[in-house]
Amino acid sequence: MTEIEITGDLVRDLLREQHPDLAGLAIREVAGGWGNQMWRLGNELAVRMQRMDSTPELQFKERRWLPVLAPRLPLPVPTPVRFGEPSERFPKHWTVMTWVPGEPGDHGSINRGAHAADTLAGFLRALHVAAPAEAPIAKDRGAHPKDCTGGFENFFQAVAPDDIAADVRAVWDDAVAAQVWEGPPVWVHGDLHPANVVVSDGTLSGIVDFGDLFAGDPAWDLAAAWVLLPAGTASQFFDTYAHADEATMRRARGLAAMKSLFLMLMGQNGDRGLPGGKPHWGPAGRAALDRVLKGV
Repeated sequence: MTEIEITGDLVRDLLREQHPDLAGLAIREVAGGWGNQMWRLGNELAVRMQRMDSTPELQFKERRWLPVLAPRLPLPVPTPVRFGEPSERFPKHWTVMTWVPGEPGDHGSINRGAHAADTLAGFLRALHVAAPAEAPIAKDRGAHPKDCTGGFENFFQAVAPDDIAADVRAVWDDAVAAQVWEGPPVWVHGDLHPANVVVSDGTLSGIVDFGDLFAGDPAWDLAAAWVLLPAGTASQFFDTYAHADEATMRRARGLAAMKSLFLMLMGQNGDRGLPGGKPHWGPAGRAALDRVLKGV
């Protein structure tokens, strides 16, 4: 799919056409983003532009469900305030959202580990409630680990360090053997990794990018206990969350191993100059993998 060049001038022109009352606000590009590109709009808003995503489905999902979820979540999340429709100037969808202040987690750091563990646990307790029947179902994620072995193997073969490969596989095999989620499908963010959280003052301060939101197994989010939090805080996270049984924790730990390998692969791709690669994700993925292997 051909990438459309998105510039500040294009964003302003689109606002003039469809939301002229916002066109006078300052526009600044936000680094990062692959499927969508973000532009800061004034101090309190952002414009989310569909870029490499082949369909607007993820934006539609955020438009539909974030206004429902946001009021009961204890951390700021981006909430749609205006919709941009395809036009001759830009043939894709775009959305004006509230801006979540802070620094992306992959460029910031969490040094108040206990606070961050309690904050993330509180957020996920509030999010992980039974979802309505019309909630979106997961497509490329959300399955039990036993149904994700192909993805795990791809990442494992590409980047698993030889010295810990056997230990990583043991964690994964344990997750594959764990009992399936038997509770009701709950709301799941689905893509909690460092670039999709916001940090400030050494702790978590917001959650972004709900394009993968689905109803299903909370283990997909609970993996963040190892992927996002500093070493030694996973046990506190699970104590505060207080709703994860042993099988769910086993699935979560295996999924955390897979997500860590994915971050390492994105880092490797970045080192090789491949599209979408993120060089700084490699060290973050390896650190997360070390936390997974140490357990709680």
